[in-house]
Amino acid sequence: MPENARVTIRYGPYESNGLVQHRTFRLQGLQAALAARGHQCVLEESREWNVVELVVNGELVFRCRAKQLEFGGDGKLDPVCKEAVTAVEDAY
Repeated sequence: MPENARVTIRYGPYESNGLVQHRTFRLQGLQAALAARGHQCVLEESREWNVVELVVNGELVFRCRAKQLEFGGDGKLDPVCKEAVTAVEDAY
């Protein structure tokens, strides 16, 4: 994968404190981990419940549940973020 890839992060709504909404708090670590490796992130809301997908060059390269990602942080200690970054860099 070329450096500085453009990564689309599609994220669906999930339930927290009794409310179902699109939230980006759990995406912060993922965004930070990708940005640290030089990738650009574009957020895109989707309708799929509790799902986060990473798309590179129109290809789905990673998918997980939103609640698997750690809340906030820089993504350095989150194993799911590490797996996602590896999937982006192995894409193509």
